[in-house]
Amino acid sequence: MLRFMKLFQKLIAAPAIISMASGLAVNAAEINQPEFSPFTKSPEVISTGDFKSDLLVPGDWAYDSLKDLSKSPRFNGSPVHRIEAAAELNRLIAGGEGLMNGAAIERLSDELGSELAIMKGRVDGLEARVNGIEAGSFSETTSMSGKVEMQIGAGSNGAAIVGDNNNEEQTTFAYHYEVDLNTSFTGDDKLNIEFAAGNAAGTNTVQGLTGFGESQDALTIEDVNYTFPLGRWDVSVGDSMDLSKNFPNACALGTIVDAMDDCGAKNAVDAGGDVSVSLGTEFADGWEFGFGFSGDSGTSGIATKESTDGLGAALGYSNDTYGFTFGYALADGGATANSDTTYYGATAYYTPEGMGTLSGGVEIGTKQGANKDTSQFKVGYATDLGEGTFEVGFGTNGAIADGSNEVYAYEASYSFPINDGVSMTAFGYIAEVDGQDEDNSGLGLTTTFKF
Repeated sequence: MLRFMKLFQKLIAAPAIISMASGLAVNAAEINQPEFSPFTKSPEVISTGDFKSDLLVPGDWAYDSLKDLSKSPRFNGSPVHRIEAAAELNRLIAGGEGLMNGAAIERLSDELGSELAIMKGRVDGLEARVNGIEAGSFSETTSMSGKVEMQIGAGSNGAAIVGDNNNEEQTTFAYHYEVDLNTSFTGDDKLNIEFAAGNAAGTNTVQGLTGFGESQDALTIEDVNYTFPLGRWDVSVGDSMDLSKNFPNACALGTIVDAMDDCGAKNAVDAGGDVSVSLGTEFADGWEFGFGFSGDSGTSGIATKESTDGLGAALGYSNDTYGFTFGYALADGGATANSDTTYYGATAYYTPEGMGTLSGGVEIGTKQGANKDTSQFKVGYATDLGEGTFEVGFGTNGAIADGSNEVYAYEASYSFPINDGVSMTAFGYIAEVDGQDEDNSGLGLTTTFKF
């Protein structure tokens, strides 16, 4: 019994992969093939000449014993190869049957000892190969996620833009590929590196108006940043990173027309940036606050007279029913005199029970010198519809300078899942353009694959 328990301890740790061997009918010639050598470590395994027979047949005590113990359909009156029988025996041991049928299991272990040793050698070899693969892979704290988006759109423009190679009516197709690598060193921090590529082109295409994807048809580094806790604050530093990375934002709408992004408050609540520092914290119950600074990464330097720097802050509150955010941002015009712009913006959402979500935002831009101040807004509604989400939005087509004609944009979309990793969004829009007799309009379909 002691010898059986030692064998049981060795085999109980074997991975479930051993059980896959039970589906393979291995003949004696295969066992002698050279490829077995890297998997076999036991000196007991010399050749199949040591086996009493290649097969167990009905009437053999081992066959009948395994049939009674395992209740497996493999023992249906047809011969069973000894390797298959050993796999069934290993399954019984791993499942605890050996503790209840010790004498029978011990005797079967003696009978099929050579086959069990071959299987143990296979597992040792597989484990060695897996360990070798893991040694050359990502660290245990690095994860990868990504997506591929493909968009087809048909657009009709009021007039072709002078100097632009776009026609007034055309159908275009573009892709966007993005990969994020995230690594944690302490469990509370995150190093993020984003790669992206795409082939969207043309300011007067559907992709140009919707702000879809990237325009460089080559994989490039889009973002490098590091986020870590500092007391109650989340701190992010990085290149090609928005200064508003840790800002709250109560906009609860998606975007079709890029000029209405972030509920029309894209410069204040979702301020951009290059080389940036962004901090954010939660306090009280549902309240959040964030602020940040950004500067050039080029030859102008950071926080110099020539650099186009930026800074901003945002305060927000949210719960299950409603939320709001107030944002402020200053965009430094750099060496150009009287070119600074200060943005004040706000976004909000309201979700009455069972009635979908109302959301919107407004932004005002005050400019220095003779430049005219601007204003813009967006409102919209989103609701569950079937398996997906239906949204409509309306607002100004970008920032409108004081005294200029107001032009508006209208959008609608329906997003629905295909499966856990694939979704589609069908959309349409109308975007007015000042000075054109006809509006820009388009229909499109975006398919997103997440992995």
